[in-house]
Amino acid sequence: MAKACEPPAGIAKLAGVLREHGRHCTLLDANLEGQLYLLDRDYSGKDTFSKRALRNKSANIKGLQSLELYKNPARYLKAANELNRLLEIPGKPDIHLSLANYQDKKLSPLRSSDLVQSAAHPEANIFYDYFSSRLDKLLTENNPRMVGFSINYLSQALTSFAMIGHLKERYPQLPIVVGGGLVTSWLSNQAWKNPFNGLVDHLIAGPGEIPLLKLLECEPEHISTTPDYSPLPLADYLAPGLILPFAASSGCYWRKCSFCPEKAECNSYQVQAPLDVLDSIKQLKKATTPSLLHFLDNAISPALLQALVDNPPGLNWYSFARVGPELADQDFCHALRRSGCVMLKLGLESGDQGVLDALQKGIDLDMVSKVLTNLKNAGIATYVYLLFGTPPEARAEARRTMDFTVEHSPAITFLNLAIFNMPLNSPDAEGLALSDFYQGDLSLYTDFAHPKKWGRKEVRHFLDREFKRHPAIAEIIRRDPPFFTSNHAPFFSHNQ
Repeated sequence: MAKACEPPAGIAKLAGVLREHGRHCTLLDANLEGQLYLLDRDYSGKDTFSKRALRNKSANIKGLQSLELYKNPARYLKAANELNRLLEIPGKPDIHLSLANYQDKKLSPLRSSDLVQSAAHPEANIFYDYFSSRLDKLLTENNPRMVGFSINYLSQALTSFAMIGHLKERYPQLPIVVGGGLVTSWLSNQAWKNPFNGLVDHLIAGPGEIPLLKLLECEPEHISTTPDYSPLPLADYLAPGLILPFAASSGCYWRKCSFCPEKAECNSYQVQAPLDVLDSIKQLKKATTPSLLHFLDNAISPALLQALVDNPPGLNWYSFARVGPELADQDFCHALRRSGCVMLKLGLESGDQGVLDALQKGIDLDMVSKVLTNLKNAGIATYVYLLFGTPPEARAEARRTMDFTVEHSPAITFLNLAIFNMPLNSPDAEGLALSDFYQGDLSLYTDFAHPKKWGRKEVRHFLDREFKRHPAIAEIIRRDPPFFTSNHAPFFSHNQ
């Protein structure tokens, strides 16, 4: 389970590379299909809300696929909540399902033993009726040499392993290869020992194009920058038109922030030439006619920003970006808006300069103020990310972040509030008293005794009792689209 509002970029990228090397592949977005399957089931909910949600199901799906709904936030909220209700019902009482998440009260994706158990009993998974027949049909029709799974989020792991278990039971000789963001994080752990021998034949970390070609006994020639989305059901996603995801880089070009998993996992930075990116987007526009371009980069490079200004892609787009000198240039921000930029996601993290310096963010608050003002004046929405509970922060610093947020609230369109998780192998963990954060051998984070006694409990209390209750901040928070958050936010900002 993940937000089913845009096609998965990873497997589309692999499909483009395989096609270029003369290899056929079939793509399955089991996340989208699985959610639509659950939404299409009969429900036993008898309360008024559930009955109304069932009655409005088709209209709500069509509404989320129409820009008209996004012009009325109240109607959008009603449609999203009613669809979410229909996903909640079949999971009760043991599984928490939503449009953005999957949590099992009995099994944890942080324990390899639970993932193995999920594979051993695929029939116990809530999606079994869907994936057992769907996978059997695909394998009968295509007779593949190999099946690959892309697992990016914890919310996808248990069901992915149930699917793997089903395939191993029915087709024991069929090789299984597994990659994706979550698997990359597993393999980067210095204590990693493969618990999936006999279940998964190949685990791949990082970009999978070259390893996959080698597994298929194909010598890598030219690694295309153009994904192939054509095998996916592009009209079925829960968005008003196709959101086209595109990764111009992997890793992060800054990679100095002490709190970031990119640094802790030692992920390298790989970037495509801006002109190659623009050429790929041009090809994809012809093939897919998207309504919005979503750059997936951890931070879009200044070189690509300049290329987009010089050669506008001809459609609206949004991305993560670092606060930097280019955005402090008012004329450049106006040029970005003319290029189609409707929203930038900015990882501010803190409104206290001392905290930013300790985190090695490499930004100063005077520049942040200028960037926020420039983007607002240019008509570009901002989705600002704040991180509370980092080792250098205490209540006083958190309150300075609140003051900064209030002061700049007219220029902040959306907010994302997070509580700090200490990544395993983080340099920040040195010298701190550590303990298990989540019980499980696959946990990506560690708990720690905060050096300023500003623990998670205190942070939550501050956010709930002070930060979120400030009228200027509460108004921003109310704008955030439920479940789909930043993925749908550009459609609201474009309507404002």
